[in-house]
Amino acid sequence: MAWVITRLCRDCVDQACVDVCPVECIYEYTGSDNAQFPNQLYINPEECIDCGACEPECPWEAIYEDVSVPAVLQDDTALNAKSVDEPDEFEVPQTSEHDQPTPEQVTANKQKWGLEA
Repeated sequence: MAWVITRLCRDCVDQACVDVCPVECIYEYTGSDNAQFPNQLYINPEECIDCGACEPECPWEAIYEDVSVPAVLQDDTALNAKSVDEPDEFEVPQTSEHDQPTPEQVTANKQKWGLEA
């Protein structure tokens, strides 16, 4: 079992999850095919040790256990797994400070992607 970063991270990319991952399995895409790999973070399922440390750190509530990903976000499980196929196009990001989203921003982001808030 592994954790999945869903599209709720897209263009938000807080990176708090990166700082707490004990095995550095959270990556950013550094390639040029942004249609295939949008601007978000990805968890390599082959490296994830299922510790769950990342989930509570995400202020956008974008991280789920693979078995708990909401149906509307299911494609994101395969997208995270696809990152394994192109390891040279991913790297652990250098973290930086980000403003925390408001509860209203989190709710609006969930609604944008089809989740009930």
